[in-house]
Amino acid sequence: MKRLTALAALAALAALAAAGCGGAAKHAPPKPPPPRLPRALAQAWAQQADGVTAALAAGDGCTAQRLAGALQAEVTQAIGERAIPHAFQEQLLATVHDLPGRITCNPAPPDKHPKHEHKHGDQGNGDGGGG
Repeated sequence: MKRLTALAALAALAALAAAGCGGAAKHAPPKPPPPRLPRALAQAWAQQADGVTAALAAGDGCTAQRLAGALQAEVTQAIGERAIPHAFQEQLLATVHDLPGRITCNPAPPDKHPKHEHKHGDQGNGDGGGG
């Protein structure tokens, strides 16, 4: 019986020792979670960036530049309202402030209308004669 009691005491002691290991870690402050960009802003800005990309792909630099400027304004406003974690602010600002300046404003290509062809060598009066 004493043997069983001794084993139970050893098991309890082992359990306490195991629980005590790393006890200092229990008192350390928990690591803060990594910063996160608010989901709604990230999704909205991704859609706006896609709009800039689509306008550029369509050859409409003016629309792309306008959309990039709107994105820049929204990011700047969100940072001013402290809606963006500090860890992201510098990179976001650098990216959006640089973007409109990298886009050349060229109007969208015209719709596929037939072009008027002019023959530059044939500018006579059309009567075929010269005399």
